[in-house]
Amino acid sequence: MPTNRDADDKDRCKLSMRTVTVHGATLFEVRTGAISTPIYQSSTFRHPGLGETTGFDYSRGINPTRMELEKTIALLEHGTCGLAFATGMGAISSVIKLFKSGDHLIVSEDLYGGTYRLFSEYYARYGFSFSWIDTSDIALVEASLKPNTKAIFIETPSNPMMKVTDIRRSAELIHSRGGILVTDNTFLSPYFQNPLDLGSDLVVHSGTKYLAGHNDTLSGFIVHSRPDLADDLVNAQKSEGASLSPFDAWLTLRGIKTLSVRMERHEKNARRIAHWLREHKRVEKVFYTGFEDHPQYRLSGTQSRGFGGMISFYLKDAADVPKLLKNISLILFAESLGGVESLLTYPLVQTHGAIPEAMRLSAGVNDRLMRLSVGIEDADDLIADLDSAFSKCV
Repeated sequence: MPTNRDADDKDRCKLSMRTVTVHGATLFEVRTGAISTPIYQSSTFRHPGLGETTGFDYSRGINPTRMELEKTIALLEHGTCGLAFATGMGAISSVIKLFKSGDHLIVSEDLYGGTYRLFSEYYARYGFSFSWIDTSDIALVEASLKPNTKAIFIETPSNPMMKVTDIRRSAELIHSRGGILVTDNTFLSPYFQNPLDLGSDLVVHSGTKYLAGHNDTLSGFIVHSRPDLADDLVNAQKSEGASLSPFDAWLTLRGIKTLSVRMERHEKNARRIAHWLREHKRVEKVFYTGFEDHPQYRLSGTQSRGFGGMISFYLKDAADVPKLLKNISLILFAESLGGVESLLTYPLVQTHGAIPEAMRLSAGVNDRLMRLSVGIEDADDLIADLDSAFSKCV
């Protein structure tokens, strides 16, 4: 398929991640020499004659701008096939099309609330069953396997509690039963983690977040190296019509060019702010995978190259929540993550509002939990903004 990486692209895998993010799958467009991939804003393409083709026909199925993005994300994730969707949820929905009524999936319990809603409110009605568990507990994962378990779906680190799941062990468990492992790699991006190298069968992303990186577009991805799944996934993308538009593909390509420098800055800032929050008198606990006393700190060191820019923390007093959100100014109260601007989110009513209360509380999402996506601003300015906002929590 045109979304597969071409044989000539194999040499690109020898380049460093920093270089690949800048140049993508293709250094320039051969026909015109354009360094920036053109936006092919066309819904349809002319055929030279009956039985003849340029390789393109209709943009829902294939588009040159999106194809370059798909090849680029495949390179970054060390896969052979990349598929770009209008949103991350569109990508996940197409993954579920690989299964059938009666199949059982094990899912990380503290994952994005939209994924929970998609699985529990929609696919459950078609006969799918789901076990929502703490997948960072590999013994619990093993105990949750059933004869009809066909997949394990993990977020690692998880959203928002920053739990880390052992990708290698999860892959071993599900592969021993002929199933597949799906890993949501949104929080770390391919710059810090490559789940396919660790045994995952499919990697999904909300490209809206770190990959695009500028809070100006939506996108989603599936990446894999499974020829036996390729046709089903391409057909799901084409048939459901959730494929990414040419302009949004171009915006995501442009964002990826600075992925390496952004991720390094996100992490540098997050490390400083996480330690600062840990010492603040109004903060009870901070969740950050870069802490040496994080329960899965050593595991992170074996499967990722960094800790990312995401922090969650408990306030000591729930009454401080509206005051903190009202008084931040540089940091923005908004529902998303991974952009150059720092965003503070209240998971209880925003990202995880669709999850039932008992399940939320079991996972740790209570009325004092805040989630901070640390941007690339000056860390001193971000700390000053938090400090000022906290000073008004009286």
